[in-house]
Amino acid sequence: MRTELTYSATLPANTSTAVLVPGRDQLPVELFSADELNYINRQLELKSTLVSLNKYTHQLYLLLTEPKKKETQTHEALRKAGHALQQRLLADKVENVVLLDGADGEAALYVAEGLVLSNYSFQRYKTEKATPPCLKTVTITGVGVTQTQVMELSHLLEAVYQTRDLINTPPNMQTASMLSEQIQEMLQGSGVEVEVLDQVQIQSLKMGGLLSVNQASDESATFNILEWKPANATNAQPVILVGKGVVYDTGGLSLKPTPNSMDYMKSDMSGAAAVAGTLYALAKNEVPLHVIGLIPATDNLISGKGFAPGDVITMHSGHTVEVLNTDAEGRLILADALHFAKRYNPALVIDIATLTGAAARAIGREGIAMMGTADDLLKTDLKLAGEMAHERLVEFPLWEEYQDHLKSEIADLKNIGGAEAGAISAGKFLEFFTNYPWIHLDIAGTAYLLSPDSYRGKHATGSSVRLLYHFLTSQATA
Repeated sequence: MRTELTYSATLPANTSTAVLVPGRDQLPVELFSADELNYINRQLELKSTLVSLNKYTHQLYLLLTEPKKKETQTHEALRKAGHALQQRLLADKVENVVLLDGADGEAALYVAEGLVLSNYSFQRYKTEKATPPCLKTVTITGVGVTQTQVMELSHLLEAVYQTRDLINTPPNMQTASMLSEQIQEMLQGSGVEVEVLDQVQIQSLKMGGLLSVNQASDESATFNILEWKPANATNAQPVILVGKGVVYDTGGLSLKPTPNSMDYMKSDMSGAAAVAGTLYALAKNEVPLHVIGLIPATDNLISGKGFAPGDVITMHSGHTVEVLNTDAEGRLILADALHFAKRYNPALVIDIATLTGAAARAIGREGIAMMGTADDLLKTDLKLAGEMAHERLVEFPLWEEYQDHLKSEIADLKNIGGAEAGAISAGKFLEFFTNYPWIHLDIAGTAYLLSPDSYRGKHATGSSVRLLYHFLTSQATA
């Protein structure tokens, strides 16, 4: 079930309403009786931030949203307040709620963001005892926001929902070909053009990284080209997003352990899903920017015909790679896509991947590891977008010395470095296949959570969709 986000110019009657106030001194007293105000003040004195009143025909909620030191911190606190409100609405079995900012600001947009994202539920394969959240609609009203703002947010949140759905789909329901079909269905009617290259076309392109990872599988690989090219695009050279599309990763012959590892490797295509979700949001909101998505897709399985540690493979670029670990497969398929991107003469290429456990260990689920060769202004813009979305970026260096980690005695380079700086050596491997402004986002820590985290929920989070959307819209208007 989807939660619909709508706008209303007037406050609907007899509908459960959440009134947002930044402080006790800004209570909209006209909405409450004297007895209700006494009750509210008593609750606020007890440090309550969410007060509920039964109006018999509907519930009335008062949400205290005191500002923080930084604006971005205030916005994140509002999203978390939306999560707290969703938990209360769930307990009260509320199906429709209206958000009203008592201070006539934009707080309702951020509360709605947290509220709608918190209400996501993936129950596609439940056949009985399914209990989806009962919240059906969230309506924003008040003079501080416009219908255009609400609809833009609605499309962005739907993009996150779609991204989460793709990631949460189990591997037996999502081969590489199935992923391509799911992306085509998702983008149908959006204005995004989708081209899917099949196994024969991939072979003709000599994409040795993608083909080698796919060797053990009975399912063919795919290479997906997604293009949003509006007539009013403000950029002469496209921005390219590259997403890792490993639909299931056993580690290959370098086998992963099962608990808390292989058992959730359906999420190893989170980068691919994020690319599709971002293109969806850009197209639905008609952002005037030419953006191309490239998604190499395959599983990484085990069989007698699979590639093995010690193999040397020839990449799409013509360079040779000594494979020392078949579980370092994501960089192999991304490298082929990054070289393929050169044909578009891009202004910027951003790859998004659940690439290394090292990134997750370094900064946890609180941030995304970033590295790249793009100029500092672009990287600063991306970091600012990360602060806006609270999908924060930590930049790692790409010093020349890290290339030494990848020196091979028998090939141009090897696919893993040493135990130290694992996330960086993976990024350094990808850099080898670029000759344009490039940024790498390692979302291994943020893409799929094994325990709930506020509005990000549990399991697929849709990590980087909101980040990329905010960044790319800023580029379209720069």
